[in-house]
Amino acid sequence: MKLDVIKLDGGAAGEVELDEALFGLDPRADILHRVVRWQRAKAQQGTHKVKGRSEVSYSTKKIYRQKGTGGARHGSRKAPIFRKGGIYKGPTPRSHAHDLPKKVRALGLKLALSAKAKSGALVIIENTETDGKTKTLAAQVRNLGWKRALVIDGAAVNEGFARAAANIEGLDVLPTIGANVYDILKRDTLVLTKAGVEALEARLK
Repeated sequence: MKLDVIKLDGGAAGEVELDEALFGLDPRADILHRVVRWQRAKAQQGTHKVKGRSEVSYSTKKIYRQKGTGGARHGSRKAPIFRKGGIYKGPTPRSHAHDLPKKVRALGLKLALSAKAKSGALVIIENTETDGKTKTLAAQVRNLGWKRALVIDGAAVNEGFARAAANIEGLDVLPTIGANVYDILKRDTLVLTKAGVEALEARLK
């Protein structure tokens, strides 16, 4: 499939041939869901913690005599049934990450790219050459109509462009190696440089 290439100022810069194996697949919500769930689970901190019976601060003295009270037998105020006692089987720090086959992850990225291409939300730009000024880039982004956009550059992000984009709300920049399903789907517009297209094709073939 062919797509027009534009410059940051909106001018035409020819066209580029996109690989159908990356940008022409039929969307599959089940694969995209699996990959996004894997990403979010991996990013979860898992630092939740409660105190167990051995961690709460109480005397270990038997709270009342074993027999003759007419009540249940108890030895410690740390028992979970008492107020401020230890929590039984509460959450402890752990990793929420789970495994996902590499082929499924790669397929998920291809499907995310294809979904943007099919919905007309994929834009190809010649490069990210800019004067490094936020004001200039903000005006260009406004003229192009990008409100919530993700820009994926080649192996390395243009330093001036990254610096100018840092203060623009709704504009995010990633190198090709950082391209991922969650970030692509989260934005309304996906912007790829020609170098980014070549790097993605080399990465996913």
